Amino acid sequence: MVSAADRAKGPARSSVWLGDKRDRSRRQAQPAGLDRAKIVEATVRLLDSEGATRFSMRRLAAELDVTAMSVYWYVDTKDDLLELALDAVFATVRVPDVSDPQEWREQLRALASAYRTALVRHPWASSLIGTFLNIGPHSVAFARSLQRVVGHTGLPPHGQRGALASVLQFVYGFGTVEGHFIQRCKALGMSQDEFVREAMATVEEEPRLKGNFASLADLMEAHGAETVAQMRDRDFDFALEIVLAGIEAMVAREGVDG
Repeated sequence: MVSAADRAKGPARSSVWLGDKRDRSRRQAQPAGLDRAKIVEATVRLLDSEGATRFSMRRLAAELDVTAMSVYWYVDTKDDLLELALDAVFATVRVPDVSDPQEWREQLRALASAYRTALVRHPWASSLIGTFLNIGPHSVAFARSLQRVVGHTGLPPHGQRGALASVLQFVYGFGTVEGHFIQRCKALGMSQDEFVREAMATVEEEPRLKGNFASLADLMEAHGAETVAQMRDRDFDFALEIVLAGIEAMVAREGVDG
């Protein structure tokens, strides 16, 4: 078995998905009752409950009631596990049928909403996107579906990359902020509405800030919402429509029918 010291000395592998060329058959017997799927499931569960900063191989081994070296039978590094866990998050992104070119707007809405949901449910994932190559099977399936839909918009090839970026970066930013906010509320033992009410009350009592922020009542009235979650949903939907309208405008500018 490869020691922790040897792993630290060896060159970093660019992705767990590029394969492990070591011969695992020469290692000690496979731990009974354990497999990679169970390890990844426990990893996601721990990351959801405790976050990436507190995650460790020892903590994971304790969760699984095995030794840390048993986990290393299946993966070589902590980064391997994080990359596997990230792809498990993309497995939760529901990919719609993208075969009809005429339905690209609804398809983009569905993909964007599903991506947002995954980021909100797993706030730790946003910090790992870009850290790894994101070439796991579920990540690739999501990317291919999104590329296919953008290809249906009527944008020429040189404009499709920008359209992909506008959708992905918008959803990533929105979902990341939303997920972290919800995580903060949970850590404080408060609902989103309770947290916002308390925060807005504090702002309204501060002379230096009072004139710079709308009241909570005004915000809710402007959105036609009764809760913070409803207000955020309406913001997301409207902002996404702006992104789609921008794509349609660029298609028209290029003189191509979408």
